[in-house]
Amino acid sequence: METQTHKDQGFISHISELRSRLIKSLIFVTLAFFACWGFSDELMHLIRQPIAPFLSDTQGLVFTGVMDKFVAHLKISILAAIIVSCPFWLYQVWKFIAPGLYENEKRYAAIFITTGTVLFCLGVFFVYKVIFPLCFDFLLNFGDPTDKPMITIADYTSFFFMMTLVFGLVFELPLVMMILAAAGLIDSHFLKTKRRYAIVLLAVVSAVATPSPDIVSMVAMLIPLIALYEISIYMVYWIAKK
Repeated sequence: METQTHKDQGFISHISELRSRLIKSLIFVTLAFFACWGFSDELMHLIRQPIAPFLSDTQGLVFTGVMDKFVAHLKISILAAIIVSCPFWLYQVWKFIAPGLYENEKRYAAIFITTGTVLFCLGVFFVYKVIFPLCFDFLLNFGDPTDKPMITIADYTSFFFMMTLVFGLVFELPLVMMILAAAGLIDSHFLKTKRRYAIVLLAVVSAVATPSPDIVSMVAMLIPLIALYEISIYMVYWIAKK
């Protein structure tokens, strides 16, 4: 009975700690949101760039609802806030997992936050510069050229928001592998021997995670995920040596 009670208390303690870290992360994102809101016009101009070449010169994004444009600015400001505050909410993630590490492993906090921030920003940059142009070229030029696109600002900002966030998060794969390696749950040999199963799993993740159901988006996500998996093997090997 005492063991069960101790387990229950430990579970409640973990939930309370998780709640505290989520609230603090939300505070950082909220503060960043107010800063980004002042640049929402510039942010909207920035996110139009990937799709602009596929729209006519006289046609921009359209909206059909009274609130559509305002909500679009909200979405983009929230997305920018998540990106800008990345080091701060990654720090909260570190503080949540750090109690489960040995004392000598806790000193890697700066590496964790720096690596996580770089990977997240790389994912954002990759989707903006590579994935969006590929997707729009395939999707908007598909079929008979007689039909012309008329993209609503609500649909586009939702698509942009989800794709950017998803790619930023999936690029954290090496960081997740490093955490599992530090916890002693995996090693480089395990990752090498399970490579075929991992590729199948990554293919499923690519199919599920991409908001757009086209094959271009899925393949475009799968290729960097496989590359990140291979990088993870070497990073996990480095962690084991340390």
